[in-house]
Amino acid sequence: MKQWRITHIEEPALGFAHGQAAAHPKDGLFLYGPPSVNQNPRRMEIGVIATEEGLRLYSAWVKSINGVIAVPEKGKDANKDMWPGFEAAFDATWPELPFACCRIDAGEIAKAIRTGLPHERIFETVGIYEQALRKHLLEGDASPRVWFAVVPEDVYKYGRPQSVVPRSERIASPLGIKKAAAIRLIKEPSMFDEVNEDAKPFEFEANFHNQLKARLLDTGQVIQVVRETTLETARDPQARRRSLQDPASVAWNLGSTSFYKSGGTPWRLADVREGVCYVGLVFKKLEASRGGDNACCGAQMFLSTGEGIVFKGAVGPWYSESNKTFKLDRAQAADLMSRIVEGYKDLHGSYPKEVFIHGKAEFGDDEWAGFTSTVPSGTNLVGVQVRRQAEIKLFRFGQNPVLRGTAIVVDDRSAYLWSAGYTPRLETYPGREVPNPLTVRIRRGDAPIETVLSDLMALTKLNFNSAGFADGLPVTLRFADLVGEILTAGPGQGPPWLHFRHYI
Repeated sequence: MKQWRITHIEEPALGFAHGQAAAHPKDGLFLYGPPSVNQNPRRMEIGVIATEEGLRLYSAWVKSINGVIAVPEKGKDANKDMWPGFEAAFDATWPELPFACCRIDAGEIAKAIRTGLPHERIFETVGIYEQALRKHLLEGDASPRVWFAVVPEDVYKYGRPQSVVPRSERIASPLGIKKAAAIRLIKEPSMFDEVNEDAKPFEFEANFHNQLKARLLDTGQVIQVVRETTLETARDPQARRRSLQDPASVAWNLGSTSFYKSGGTPWRLADVREGVCYVGLVFKKLEASRGGDNACCGAQMFLSTGEGIVFKGAVGPWYSESNKTFKLDRAQAADLMSRIVEGYKDLHGSYPKEVFIHGKAEFGDDEWAGFTSTVPSGTNLVGVQVRRQAEIKLFRFGQNPVLRGTAIVVDDRSAYLWSAGYTPRLETYPGREVPNPLTVRIRRGDAPIETVLSDLMALTKLNFNSAGFADGLPVTLRFADLVGEILTAGPGQGPPWLHFRHYI
């Protein structure tokens, strides 16, 4: 048995303006600003779909983030960051008045979110936002870069799969169809269109966030779903209706994702190899599948700059009930990989030198043959299995857990990587349990195991959905489930590919 070797992967540096680097996104944005990229917006052009109260909260919140927000009183100094103002952090202005506005009726929403079964009430509530936006796209002149869909707290409470409306507030369904009957109609439609129409809400996932994004993918509009309570600027804890991040943290996180969704690059990896492409496989089992086609597939392509593209694959028999894993056939794997390498070429003018595929399961023989069949001869294709497991624990002397970046190299093709652990910059471990490592195995192709581990560490820092120090999972896998849920949240086909910002 080969002796295990313990090593440490250095914390990846992020690149910012003027060629400067920092480990923490907040440090780099505070000191230098985002890297100079032509696509970075100079003015935030945000459209808002909201009630009158939501519009008021939006404008008040934007006014607050245009100024300085002090650090919170509680917490360690290393974990507290003041907000310098949006323009100071991102070198872009954010007007208080929306670039475009779609007003919706609060009473209509309150009624819709309480009417019928979960699928029905969420379908109708999403429809209010969808119709308002589509009406604007048909009639309006302004084309915002991002739309804020500001939702009342009732929509959050009752717009999730397991949510229950209190019996005293429920409104009887006008349809009267049961879920089981609707599923049967979806699988075997009736000859009467009006009967099939009653089952339509059950073709969509009972999740407001995912369904709204899925139903609007065909418009090409970027959507940011925000709760009204997130935008509340009251500092008095008694005035808050739920537990929130402190105002500075909300500004950092929502400001970063809004800048990214507007086409900007908040930060990028500072030290990268040229010509590298990272791919995360996406699978989602279908609830109401027809025949043997039981799952949807897709792929997320990421570059060192943080650019991400989601390629939607076909629905097919990708899920195996016997071993509970997903596998593509040769044809679908070839189709996905062809679109990935051609998409990379469209962006960079040449094919990638290296493609790393990250997946939670092993790669099947037919699946891998499909991937390799469409990769150019000069491209090195590597398949890496990444899973978080509790099969091994590592402890250190003292009170603090193992350092983030610690790795146990088992052999040339496998290792354990602690992407979560004690972080000196934060002076803490952002977790409550003994950290578990990522189990990393090179299943196909060849690459140095240390290179694979360094890449995974770097990819934990490309989550533009917040301005946190790092995630525990690489971005190739961090959002795989969410992307899969949006791809399968409705029956619509949507575009064959879209930028990643449409999904988070």
